[in-house]
Amino acid sequence: HRRINHVAVFTLPKAMSGFYEANIDYITKHAVDPDKKRYVDSLEGFRHYFDADHYGKRPFMKVPVRWKDAVKKYSIDSLNKYGTVPWEIQYQYYRLVNAFKKHDTTAILKISANLGHYIADAHVPLHLTQNYDGQLTRQQGIHALWESRLPELFSDRYNYYVGKARYIESPLNEAFKICRASFRCVDSTLRLERVIEKSFPPDKKWELVKRNGKKINDYSVAYAKAYHTALKGMVARRMRAAILEVGSYWYSAWVDAGQPDLNRLIGKPLSISERRSIRREAILYRSGKTVALNKH
Repeated sequence: HRRINHVAVFTLPKAMSGFYEANIDYITKHAVDPDKKRYVDSLEGFRHYFDADHYGKRPFMKVPVRWKDAVKKYSIDSLNKYGTVPWEIQYQYYRLVNAFKKHDTTAILKISANLGHYIADAHVPLHLTQNYDGQLTRQQGIHALWESRLPELFSDRYNYYVGKARYIESPLNEAFKICRASFRCVDSTLRLERVIEKSFPPDKKWELVKRNGKKINDYSVAYAKAYHTALKGMVARRMRAAILEVGSYWYSAWVDAGQPDLNRLIGKPLSISERRSIRREAILYRSGKTVALNKH
């Protein structure tokens, strides 16, 4: 989440980039806030996923796109139970439009970070299925493997250049488009891990990994590499798609708000050294190389 929000800043046009670059540390750091909120807000969890397969083999032919129509067909309780991420993306989008209109710097930053999180979640195939952690197929742990372990080990090698943010005509339709694309990846995400698990020596699947000063049992580098190879670039493709979508949603909200002058909202301009660091990151982004998440 942090890397996606961070790199998305470099997709923005000049009229927006100064403001977002000046606040890039906030946008990056607070990308994980919605996950933290899940521990204190019982209503937060269902905003992160959409169990499309609950609605049958062709769910996107059955589920109404408009919230009111979906509520009429399934009820709010049922929709909440099986996830509302596409509608949450739409909701956060219009909150961002209003924040831009009000020139509310704090709200712009907070909502931008949150919106980026939900968009990124919608790009993860395992957020589109009831079998979100492989618990229905004896593949417990696959969620963290796909979403955390693989990026941790291999994301530094990805090419993150996705060009410039584009205008999104319909935020809700775009959110469903994202979900459809992720849902198409669910079968291979689960099936390929089962194949790897069957062909891998059991004693080589796990290893002790040091994290936050503690040693924990996690998927081995060899196992993660085998799965990553089998996925044939899926994780990188979904991350790249998420970066472009996050930047595009921010950009579109700004356009829909009337393109306010964001330079006037910069509370603390970057220092000379910080500007140089940002410029280096922008050059790295355009060259397709890794953009570090260091503070400026």
